[in-house]
Amino acid sequence: MVVYTGNLAYSVRKGIVEIDRSLAGLSWLILVHSPAKSVRQVWRSQWRNLRRNGWRWLPYQLADLWQRLRPAGSPVVPPAPGHEFSASALAARPNVRVLHVADIHGSEALAAVRDFAPHVGLSLAAPILRRALFALPTAGTINLHKGKVPDYRGMPPAFWELWNDEDAVGCTVHWVDDQLDTGEVAAEAVVEREKHSSLRGLQLRLDEVGVELMRDVVGEIVAGRRPATPQPAGGRTYRKPTLVQMAALRRKLGATDVVRGSLAGRLVKTAFSVAACRSWQLGAYMLLPPRITVLLYHRVTDSVRDNLSVGIEQFERQMSLLRQHCRVISLAEVLACRTIPRSSKPLVCVTFDDGYLDNYVNAVPSLLRHQVPAAFFVATGIVNSDQRFAHDIRRGNPPLPVMQWEHLRQMQAAGFTIGSHTVSHIDCASEPAEVVWDELCRSLSDLRRELALQDCVFAYPYGGRQHMTTERLDLVRQAGYVGCLSAYGGSNLRCVDAFNVVRRGINWEFSDRSFLLQCVGLT
Repeated sequence: MVVYTGNLAYSVRKGIVEIDRSLAGLSWLILVHSPAKSVRQVWRSQWRNLRRNGWRWLPYQLADLWQRLRPAGSPVVPPAPGHEFSASALAARPNVRVLHVADIHGSEALAAVRDFAPHVGLSLAAPILRRALFALPTAGTINLHKGKVPDYRGMPPAFWELWNDEDAVGCTVHWVDDQLDTGEVAAEAVVEREKHSSLRGLQLRLDEVGVELMRDVVGEIVAGRRPATPQPAGGRTYRKPTLVQMAALRRKLGATDVVRGSLAGRLVKTAFSVAACRSWQLGAYMLLPPRITVLLYHRVTDSVRDNLSVGIEQFERQMSLLRQHCRVISLAEVLACRTIPRSSKPLVCVTFDDGYLDNYVNAVPSLLRHQVPAAFFVATGIVNSDQRFAHDIRRGNPPLPVMQWEHLRQMQAAGFTIGSHTVSHIDCASEPAEVVWDELCRSLSDLRRELALQDCVFAYPYGGRQHMTTERLDLVRQAGYVGCLSAYGGSNLRCVDAFNVVRRGINWEFSDRSFLLQCVGLT
């Protein structure tokens, strides 16, 4: 396999690793187009973009420069979930060679590909390829295009579909030919637009769909088949939007957003959040009791905004903020931490309750991208079934899909923790003792049978102080669980009681600043 790319970004690396996992005996040459630009070329490019975008180009460039120069986040210690998709892990694979070239069509690149003699070429975030390069693989070269062809050739993913008020965005794998995105289609898929879909949220979904499409098509080609369907006549090719157009789309999408309180209230909360986070950085952690904050999520979706959900883009930002500003620890580390150490960065753990399918579809990809460990507590009688949660029925929610055991096995294999949330999501305090005992034992048995769990943690449904009693907590211990988590707020101070780990609920109403304030644990 030869990969042509101009940006060995996370989604490109993940696509390569997933293909390599699914097919035995592959060898890889990854050709990275890394041109060295002269001062004159940089100046001309900046002037051209300034003329095209106006004054907006200056703050845009400053923001881009900050992203490149800002301090790195907390170091990730392998084997964190998603570490296998890092640049270092990819380069360390014995069957992978990464070659950076100044010109992907230059003599060095062409000679390297000829010597490698690839069977299949993959164009992933690559510049426009010329025939001298894309025709070298014996089976040809396929391109991942995150758009529906022929209607949305060009770039960027999802932007022009939202601009044109489409109900869905497309993702296509096509064979590379002499024109842009005009080759025969090998596979395609559609991502439906949801009520609160954002541009970045759809792009994240397209990243995952693209990985799956590319993996499947490569499997077909390696098996000796050549899936190919000619594109319909017509179509349109789009170019990169101007910053004016990008701002216009943000206003258009923002008009349908739910507003989080009054402007004055938001400003006060932001000011308090900034002050609290800054005081922690300046040394408040030395004066206050050491703490661990355990975050609780339920759903990651753009279909609704309620007190159990966060948006897809929002969750992605939050995981990035965790990695940048906090020290993220696993649930196992929390339970093992009887005395909490002081830390210049807030100690934070991520958990999920219930077992909705969007955890697997939308949350896990962002957790892997940022190498954030997490624990998922599932109601074992509701997952892998068409049963519904009582709280969804009371709210009048439509049927919401839940995870299957196979999803949970994949998550466990990726390094995530799976725990119990009873069998049918009961209120442990109000149900008879024999019912609670039966649910505790059956849920533990289900998890051991399906996932071969040994040490299992329990998170009790509803999570309030009123939903657990001393007697019921004794049953949790007697059933064989090694810990118990609540959901009534607060942080764990000074020490961790394994059978009273407190958590803070997170939902769509938290801005980035207020989210970080929750992580600091000062409220």
